[in-house]
Amino acid sequence: MRKRVVIAAAGAGAALAVTAGGVAVATSGDDGAASHQYTQEQADAATKAALEATGGGSANSVETDNENGATYEVEVTKPDGAIVDVRLDESYQVVVIEGDGESGGD
Repeated sequence: MRKRVVIAAAGAGAALAVTAGGVAVATSGDDGAASHQYTQEQADAATKAALEATGGGSANSVETDNENGATYEVEVTKPDGAIVDVRLDESYQVVVIEGDGESGGD
């Protein structure tokens, strides 16, 4: 079963922080997701790795994710405007880059 902490203003108990770059970051979760909390430094490292993997663009959000063995998911708007989800392992290595199915374009 897939566990995922979703970043949303109306999220069920998820505390949000905004980085200097304006990326939404989950700092705590609900439904027993405490083991999936991460620090601002970890979110920054995941964002940096995701942007390097996509050739730049802008990060929209950082989430914890365990799909495909990932630890982090960073939603990135690439320079060409395409929105992708970059899944990274605990060492910030890319697991997979997928089109963002939630963007309504798929």
